[in-house]
Amino acid sequence: MDLYTTFSVLIVLSALFAYVNFRYIKLPAAIGLMFIALLVSIALVAIGSFFPRTTHFFTALMEGIDFSELLLEVMLSFMLFAGAIHIKLDELREQRLPVILFSTFSVVISTFLVGGMFFLALPLFGIEAAFIHCLLFGALISPTDPIAVLGILKEAKVPRSLEMKIAGESLFNDGVAVVVFLTVLQVAMDPGSFGAADIGLLFVREALGGIVLGLAFGYAGFVLMRSIDNYK
Repeated sequence: MDLYTTFSVLIVLSALFAYVNFRYIKLPAAIGLMFIALLVSIALVAIGSFFPRTTHFFTALMEGIDFSELLLEVMLSFMLFAGAIHIKLDELREQRLPVILFSTFSVVISTFLVGGMFFLALPLFGIEAAFIHCLLFGALISPTDPIAVLGILKEAKVPRSLEMKIAGESLFNDGVAVVVFLTVLQVAMDPGSFGAADIGLLFVREALGGIVLGLAFGYAGFVLMRSIDNYK
């Protein structure tokens, strides 16, 4: 399946799910879309067990998508931009200390808490897993989604200072989360080949490098747009 068809199907399904949620379910947009997608996925699996050919299109669609590349290389940048464009820098600057703490230390703490609970819970279901693999799961789900967070906070009408703390954390935690995930993954694959210097280099490359590139391209775009006056 070509890229155009894939994006067309995803956009149509997203629009349809958003309409159903807004009209009938009336949950926050991020939660509603996830809930409907989960129900549809379960329904497709159930239908596919009885009528395998009916789900061939969706199976081929999913197999043709590299989700890791699609998420990290394509979708994540647009998601962060969509969240950051609604953030006021003056308010973010006032909350810089809690935002920095939440987006760094809280991600690491959450990784170990979730990984530890996952490690303790799996044996209850008869599943054995190494602790390092449970930490991988913790690192995977610890960073929050900025779009979902901002949407829920606006509907909940929380105080502006609290909204800025949580929204700022959700925007900046991805760099830390990538470093934590890749570090844990490397340790899981080859425990003796990853030291403190490698972790520091990885953080500089992923987090600080992303900030530098973002500032450079953002400023270049600002200069280009400021030099024209054409809204047609």
